[in-house]
Amino acid sequence: MYDRYMSCDDINARDLQRGSAEMLVLALLEERQRHGYEIAQLIEQRSGGEICFQVPSLYPLLYRLERRGLVEGRWVEKAGERRRRFYRLTAAGRTALGAQRRGWNSLFEALDRVARFRQA
Repeated sequence: MYDRYMSCDDINARDLQRGSAEMLVLALLEERQRHGYEIAQLIEQRSGGEICFQVPSLYPLLYRLERRGLVEGRWVEKAGERRRRFYRLTAAGRTALGAQRRGWNSLFEALDRVARFRQA
């Protein structure tokens, strides 16, 4: 009986977390190339500590983005520093980021229409 109301791609918490993590990483790489540790630090700083990524869990996401062609990684070695893999956004990554931003914006607007966050 309720199945007809379960459209909207059956959004679940895990999909939202994965999608939000991907968008955050792509957005930071839109600004400039970065390495994983820097990405994790910026997410925590800019969210005021509300969003924290453990660096080891961030790398599988970066590898998936790289396999999908949304980011490119390259190793950089500097004298006196350990080798780091820097990632940059590709043209496909910019396109995907734009689509994700539109999707999240639509979701936020729908949530606001239902829950009236802005009026609270």
